[in-house]
Amino acid sequence: MSLFWRIFLLNAVVLVAATTVLLLGPATVSTPVLLTEVVIAAGGVGVMLAANAVLFRLSLAPLQRLTRSMTTTDLLRPGRRLEVAGQGEIADLIATYNTMLDRLEAERAASSALALSAQEAERRRIAQELHDEVGQTLTVVLLDLKRVADQVPAPLREDLHRVQETTRAGLDEIRWIARRLRPGVLDELGLTSALTALAHEVSAHAGLTIRREYAPGLPELGEQAELVLYRVAQESLTNAARHAEAGKVDIRLRRCPVGVELLVDDDGRGTGGAPEGSGIRGMRERALLIGAELSVGPGPDGGTRVRMTVPLPPGPPGPPAPHSDRTKGDI
Repeated sequence: MSLFWRIFLLNAVVLVAATTVLLLGPATVSTPVLLTEVVIAAGGVGVMLAANAVLFRLSLAPLQRLTRSMTTTDLLRPGRRLEVAGQGEIADLIATYNTMLDRLEAERAASSALALSAQEAERRRIAQELHDEVGQTLTVVLLDLKRVADQVPAPLREDLHRVQETTRAGLDEIRWIARRLRPGVLDELGLTSALTALAHEVSAHAGLTIRREYAPGLPELGEQAELVLYRVAQESLTNAARHAEAGKVDIRLRRCPVGVELLVDDDGRGTGGAPEGSGIRGMRERALLIGAELSVGPGPDGGTRVRMTVPLPPGPPGPPAPHSDRTKGDI
């Protein structure tokens, strides 16, 4: 039965019942109208309105839940679906809304995968050019400066040495940027070694004390999942250094019932209920690519905790991923 006919019939039932009571009941209307008759008529209208309100609330309650769901839906937190309730058109509307969410989440995941894949390819290209072109050019400049410094008089030699040091610092900075854009150690030595190198670099540049704890014998997750784990850890450390005013960060990588869990805890000032910025939303988009669950909230001892749970890829379990000999340490 359609929503129109349900509401029409409900109103018809209420009006017929009221008319029947008026015709068969002892109440009459005199001229002029008596006060008691006014009270009885007002009471009858009140009963009719109350009955209509109750019936409409019961009929339209699923639509109210649908409205609340529409206002709180976030495609970066997928999987939330509204229970199909009600009858007729209302149930069809809720089912259609759930189907629309399935399609939107699938399209969002596909478009995010393409965008992030293009982003990683562009990062790889820029890192390669920085390393091969700019890095080699600066290396040649350093060699020429050294050759010239050995031939100039002593008063100018000190100035050339200062130029050499400035050029060498610029070369180190370019190499650091290239490693952040595309960590070659991730492809060569695996996730834990890449995280260790990342912790050393951030600690050296930001002055953070970073404690690491990696469980031995972690399962093989695949290239994309390891890259997502690395990027989430990288963004978490960046946020702790730039925004949270943290002094200490703990990074833990351990097994969990569904796969591998990454925990990054800092002792900073926390999120403070502020809206999520582009960095956290970027982490959520990356987590969606591999079906991981990401949560950002207060840590157990204050500060901020970033937790990401990565499920194991389908199929037979692979060999353990390579990990550094030093699975625990402070930087």
